[in-house]
Amino acid sequence: MMLAAIAVATFVVLGPRIPLYTHVGLPAAAQTDISAGLAPEFPTGMQWLNTDRPLTLRGLRGKVVLLDFWTYCCINCMHILPDLHRLETKYRTDLVIIGIHSGKFTEERDLDGIRQAILRYGIEHPVINDNQAVVWNMYGAQAWPTIVLIDPDGKIVYQAGGEGVYDRFDPLISGVITRFDHLGKLDHKPLAFALEEAKAKPTPLFYPGKILADEPGNRLFIADSSHNRVVVSTLDGRVLQTIGSGAPGLSDGTFAEATFRNPQGLALGGNSLYIADTDNHAIRRADLAAGTVTTIAGNGRQAPEFSTGGVGTSTAISSPWDVALSGGTLFIAMSGTHQIWSMDLASSRVQPFAGSGFEGLRDGPLAEASLAQTSGLALDGAGRLYFADPESSSVRYLDLGAPGLVHTIVGQDLYDFGDVDGTGDEVRLQHDLAVAVRDGLLYVADTYNNKIKLINAAGRSSVTFVGSGKPVLVDGAAPSFYQPGGLSIAGNKLFVADTNNHAIRVVDLPSKMVSTLELRGLEPPVPVRPHVAALEPVSLPPARVEPGSGALTVTLVIPTGYKLNPEAPSAVEVSSGGQAVRFTDGANSVAVTKPRFPLRVPLKLTVGSDNVAVHLRVNYCSEDAGVCRLSEVLLDVPVTVSSSAIGRDLTITHTLAP
Repeated sequence: MMLAAIAVATFVVLGPRIPLYTHVGLPAAAQTDISAGLAPEFPTGMQWLNTDRPLTLRGLRGKVVLLDFWTYCCINCMHILPDLHRLETKYRTDLVIIGIHSGKFTEERDLDGIRQAILRYGIEHPVINDNQAVVWNMYGAQAWPTIVLIDPDGKIVYQAGGEGVYDRFDPLISGVITRFDHLGKLDHKPLAFALEEAKAKPTPLFYPGKILADEPGNRLFIADSSHNRVVVSTLDGRVLQTIGSGAPGLSDGTFAEATFRNPQGLALGGNSLYIADTDNHAIRRADLAAGTVTTIAGNGRQAPEFSTGGVGTSTAISSPWDVALSGGTLFIAMSGTHQIWSMDLASSRVQPFAGSGFEGLRDGPLAEASLAQTSGLALDGAGRLYFADPESSSVRYLDLGAPGLVHTIVGQDLYDFGDVDGTGDEVRLQHDLAVAVRDGLLYVADTYNNKIKLINAAGRSSVTFVGSGKPVLVDGAAPSFYQPGGLSIAGNKLFVADTNNHAIRVVDLPSKMVSTLELRGLEPPVPVRPHVAALEPVSLPPARVEPGSGALTVTLVIPTGYKLNPEAPSAVEVSSGGQAVRFTDGANSVAVTKPRFPLRVPLKLTVGSDNVAVHLRVNYCSEDAGVCRLSEVLLDVPVTVSSSAIGRDLTITHTLAP
C-alpha cells in the first residue's frame, strides 16, 4: 500500500456500529489542526508511567507509533487490550504503543490510580497521564478508545475510534513497515521500558474483584481476579482451597488444572459455584463436591452488540461481571453489552433479560431500558433485582415479575457523578461497582469515591456508611478503602473486596468498626510462563552433547549498577520437546521461582534431536532502586545428542539491558 494513498482520517463510524464511549465533558482546550498530517508533539511536563523517561515523537522517528486514547473504567478500552498486546508482540522491534490516559472520572485522573490500572490489566507499554485532556484535544479525539497511527516520519496515517483494533490496524501497520523498510527509514532496534510491574511486590491477593459470604457453610469465596483464580476460606480467614491454577487461560478440569482470566462475580447454589469469567467472556461452574470446573456458557469469544443469545457454550457473551442466582435462573451482569442476561440452568439457554444494548440511563420496560456497564447484582428475595450501573454512577432495580420495569433509585446520567450524600436526584456517586441488600437497605461500593454508601431504596436517601474517601488502607473507627469492588453480607458482617488494597476488609455493621481479614495459608500463584505464548523465540546457535546425565546452566549478565529486585521475584522455566532432553524426574519442563544465577538444571540426555526453550522473566533495579525494569525473553536452542559429541553440559547466557 502506498502511503500517498492513505487518507488522514478523524473518527468516523462507517457501516456497523463500533462499540465506544462518546466524549462528553472532558476539559476543553484549543484543538490542534491535524489536517496537514503531522502528529502533534507531546507537551513537556506530562506524567509518564511504564517508562523511566518521557518520550517524544521526534525521538521515536524511525518507529511506527500507535497512540491509544483510553480511560480505565471503559469496558471498550478493556476489550481492545488483547488486540494491542497482539500488535506490540507481532511488531515488537518496529512498533511503539503509547497509551494516552484521558480520564473520564475525577478519580481516574490521579496518577496512582492509573498505575494500579496498568498493573491490574497487565499493560506493558508507556502511558501518559493526560489528566487535563491536553493531548486528547490536540488530536481531536472524540471517543474512548481512539487509536492514532503515526508513521516513521512522524505523520498521521490513520485515526479511528472503537473496538476491532487488530483487524483494522494490522494491515495498515504492515503496509507502513514494508514501505519505510524499503526506503531504509525504519529503525529495527527494540526499545526497553521500565515497567511498573517490575516495582510491584507480590501479594497473596491481587486486585480481588468480587466476594461471596456463605454464612450457613462458614465459607468465603473470593475472586482473586488478577491472579486468575478463586480463593475459598472460612469466614475468619483460614484458607480451604483455591480454584484455578493461577495461569491465565480457558481450560476446564480439576481445581488445580482449571484456568481463568480475570474472574469476577460469584453465585452459590448447593454444591455449584457459578463464576463470571470476565475476560474469557464465559460463565464457569465449579463443582465444590467433585473439585472440577466446567464452562457452561460462552465460547471464549466476545459477543457482538445486540446479540440475541443462544445455548450454552455455543453462544458468545461479552464481559460478564457479576452473577446472581434465583431458583433455576442465573442472572448475569453483561457489562460488555450494557445489559442483564438470564441463563436457564436446566436448558442452558442464555439471552438478554433487561437492557436495549445502548449505553445510558433510561428507565421503563425491560427491553427498552438503557443500562450502563452493569457490574454488580443483588437479589432481595422478594422479586427485586438491584444492580450497580457504574458508568452512570447509579443504583437501579428491576421487577422480576410483572410488569417488568427498570427503575432508578439514585443517579442521573453518564456524566453526572460526584460524592454527594442526600436524597433523590441530589445524590451523586462515582463509578459504583457493587451492591448488597438487607431489609430494604442497600450497601453500595462507591468505588471511585473509596467509600461504602448506605442507601434507603424506598426513601432514595444516601449516606456515607464507612470510608474517609482517601485511597489508602486504614482500619478502625475511621477506615479508608481504595476502590472497593465487591460486597457480601453474612450475619452482622459486611465483607468488602478492597480491590486496589489487595485485601478483604470486614465491617462490623452495628459498630462500623473495620478490620482487615488475615488469609491464613494463602500464597501468590507460581508465575509459570505468564506471557510465553505471545513471545517470539530468540534462536541461539545449535548445541551438541553426548548422552548421559548432564546439566543446563543459565547465566545472567546484570549491567553495572543494577541488581535483581527481591521485592518482585524473577522466574525461569526450562522446557524441551522430550525426544532427547528430559529432566531428572522424567518431565520435559521445570519452573523455578526466585532463581539464583547461575542456575543449574540437571538433564537426562538420550540420543536424538530436540529443542530446549528457556523462558526468562527477570525483575531488576538500579542500586538506588530509582529505576526498575522487567526483562522477558524466550530463548530457543536446537540440541543434538550424539555419541560422537564431547561433554554433557549446555550453557546459555543472557545479558540484561541497562
